[in-house]
This record gives sequence, C-alpha cells and structure tokens, in this order.
Amino acid sequence: MRSRFLTGVTMAALLASAPAPIPVAMAQTQPAGTHQGFCRTADPLPGLGPEARPQQQERGGGGRDRDVVYESAPPPPPAPPPPPPPVLAAPAESAKDVVVTGSRVAESSAEATPAAPPSADAGSSADDAGRTSPTMRPYPPRPRPQPQPQSGILTAGEHDDLLNPELYAAYVNRSDLGQKIRALPRVDTMRVVTVKVNDRNGQPIPFADVTVTCSDGNSITLATQTDGSVVFFPGLDRLSERITVSARKAGRAIADARPVLVADAPGAQLVGLTANQMATRAMKLDLMLVVDTTGSMGDEIAYLQAELRSIIAAITEKHRDLDIRVGFVFYRDLGDDYVTRTVAFDRDIGRAQGALARQDANGGGDYPEAMDQALIRAVGQDWRPDAVKSLLLVADAPPHDDLFGRTWAAAEAARAKRIHITPVAASGVADEAEYAMRAMAAATQSRYLFLTDDSGVGNPHAPPAIDCYLVTRLDALVRRVIDSQISGRRIEPEDQEVIRRVGQYDAGKCILPSGFRWDGQ
Repeated sequence: MRSRFLTGVTMAALLASAPAPIPVAMAQTQPAGTHQGFCRTADPLPGLGPEARPQQQERGGGGRDRDVVYESAPPPPPAPPPPPPPVLAAPAESAKDVVVTGSRVAESSAEATPAAPPSADAGSSADDAGRTSPTMRPYPPRPRPQPQPQSGILTAGEHDDLLNPELYAAYVNRSDLGQKIRALPRVDTMRVVTVKVNDRNGQPIPFADVTVTCSDGNSITLATQTDGSVVFFPGLDRLSERITVSARKAGRAIADARPVLVADAPGAQLVGLTANQMATRAMKLDLMLVVDTTGSMGDEIAYLQAELRSIIAAITEKHRDLDIRVGFVFYRDLGDDYVTRTVAFDRDIGRAQGALARQDANGGGDYPEAMDQALIRAVGQDWRPDAVKSLLLVADAPPHDDLFGRTWAAAEAARAKRIHITPVAASGVADEAEYAMRAMAAATQSRYLFLTDDSGVGNPHAPPAIDCYLVTRLDALVRRVIDSQISGRRIEPEDQEVIRRVGQYDAGKCILPSGFRWDGQ
C-alpha cells in the first residue's frame, strides 16, 4: 500500500398519500437477504475461521518460550498533557486552498502542490467530479517538522448524512461507484421512516425493539438508540406501502401497534409511539476500536495511539457511573504477519490501553485491506444487549473490490445489533473507502469523521466530498460523538474549540444554496 495520511429535510407529515416512482438515480441496489418478499432482513454475519495466533515469541519466566498475550501487559505511562490548539496559517485565498481528508485529482500540476493549512471560515469544498482513483497518489510526500506523538495534535471534521439527505443524494448521484462495484450499498437517505418511542412524559425509551410488519406478513425488528429512535430505509429494508409498527421491551409489548402508509416520494416520515413504561438511561458502554495497522498508516499511527488512549481515558473519567468495556480489532491484509488481531472486550482499561500501545504500522503492499475480516471479527464480539454499542473504524483504505459484499453484510449485521459504526477516515482515504464508510455510518445512525490537514501531521489531505463542516481536535470530536451516543442528544463544540469552518454549518446541517437540486436536474 502506498504511504498516505490519515454529505436536511424537515420531518414530513405522517401518512403521505399516492405513491410515486422512486427516482432512478436513487433506486436501491438489490441487496442480499434471507427472503425476497417485503421487510427484508439482513443476512447472518459472515463466518470466519479461527483467528491465527501471533507468530511472535517472547521469553517467559524460567527460560520457557510462551505466546505473547497482548491483553495482559501492564498499562503504558500516562500521556503527556495536550498541547495548545494548532497555530493556523494566514487565510487561504480561495476554496481550492482548503486541504482536508479525501482524494481529488489536481486541476494542474501547480495545484498538486499542497497548500498551507487554511484558516477559519474557509469556503466550502469544490465539486468532487475530478476525484482520483485509489490507484493514484495525488500528492507527493512533503517534508515538515513533526511534533512528538501526543494527544490533542490531530484535527478532524465530521458529517451526518442523515441530517443532510439532499447532499448525500447528490453525492451518490455524482458517483459512478455503484455501477463500478455492484456490491456497494446505496442507502437512500431521502426516504426514511424514523420511529420514535417516548414515555408519557416525552422522554426517549432506549433499546426498545421496534417491529415493522409488512403487507405480506414478513417483519423486520431493529432497536432504538438512546434518543429513542430507530431509522428504517424503505428502499434498503424493502418496506411495503402499508406497514404496521409496534414496540416491545424485555419481551413485553410497551406501545400499541400503529398502521402507517409509507410515502414513495422523497421525504422523511416520523412515526411516534408512546410507551406505557418510564424511560431509563443507559448505564453501560461497549466501545470497540477497529484499526488499520498497515504501512500506509505509519505516518500517524503513533499519534492515533496517543489520541485513542486519551479518548478512552477521558470517557472513563467523565462517565464514572457507566460500566465501560473496551476492545480492539487490529487488521492488515492477506499475506501480512497477521490479518486480524482481536482483543476481546475488557473492563480493565489499563490492560486495553497496553494492547493499543503495542501496535505498529507495517505490511499492506496494495491499496485495499482486509476491512471485511476486521468488521466481521468486531461485530461478532460479545456485545451486551443493554449497552450503548460504539464501533470506531479507523482506516485509510477500502476492502478488496470482490469483498465489498461481505464488508457490507458485516455492516448490516452491526445495524441489526444496534451498533453505531463511526468511521475515522485517515491518511489518503479515496473514493471507494469514503463511499463505503459513509454508507455504514448512515445505516447505523452514526456520523462520518475524517482527519484534516490542519494539524500538520503526515502527508497532505485532499478535500472530502462534503459541503460544510467544522474542524476541531480529533480527541474532542470523538469524545463528543460518543457522549452524544450515550446521552441521546447531539453535542456541538464550543466556539473556542473550532479551528476552522467550511461552508454554512448549522448544528450538523448544511444550509443549502438557493436553487440547490439533489437530483442534478
């Protein structure tokens, strides 16, 4: 692998009338499923053989060789205090000077030279029609002094495609990846049915099982997140025109079943259910970090280790009343010294921190990596049914083309288990990887995170195909996202945390320009 550095509609009225054909550009690619009727359920999690044990040996007591047990080493020394916010360069002269994570073909050889990090209030990113293929390297490495790896250095932005459905639809329509790789998912965020379960006081009911029953008798069940909501996609889930929605918890019905007419035109529907029990708050967190450790991550893996250790420590410190477990899946590719290396969920945070500290970046050799196997391992772990389930996917490359289907099957299995997949796009993440990661995030009611060039760490970053976002420190961003998943409410950064602004951002939503058309017409 080459060395490269780590997209609203207002909720529409319920019971819309006469169906209209789905726009061809947003028609759902036929997914695999357990049946061909309505209310498609996800396939089971793909199977893998036993994980190969590490080949490395170390000397144990008494001169005997023993296998390295990565979970059992003592914790690393505490990370040094975070540095002050990055010093920004002078304001860029145009939107072309915005340099963030993604992949884009330079318009000329002069533009291929990286710009200095832009300042706050930069304009929105340019059209991504010229984005490069993953087999090209758009930027050469540039020498720059590197600070010592510590937390608080890396910078990042984030985007919620469920809050910006028109922009996501426009992004999908501009891309030809769905034609190039048929297994790539098409998640139609322009047509969603959001079921919200509240108690009689209006408080959200987390982890309630919501069942949608279609007209042919088939049904699909998904659980609410801590905000009491669960999102169904009529295209992806193959919903019939008429459905019935009900909710249960602990095997007992908690709300009356409700008939719903699913609109067949672009728009969002909100279905409210009132539970006959009081809301409770989440008391457990299962946090799984899935990290690409191939050679292309070498320019930032040490920084990521420092950031992730700081994030874990901050979450455990802030949420002392939460029962927190942390686990890891580190992965490379076939032919490397390991493909996946799993550290099971552990309440011993020091031990988990030690496992993270021992990782390095090596292997790879081509662009795609074994993301499919890593996600299968991670989703197959022992997730607790009454915990907030958060999976951070830190990666800079997609799976191999012929394994996108298996990768998406793992993401759908995660959705069925109520696992948030939160990608952290690192290094020179390009078209296929961004597309797949954003689909995973949208399907699992999460957000797409991406590293930016503001930190000055690693090789330059090309812009993502995203119209507006805020740049903040990565560690603070990830903590806000996980805090949002725990609390059930979106948490925005304070003004002093914002390093740079791109586009017109308003609490997670991008203000659309006048005359914007998501369908390109």
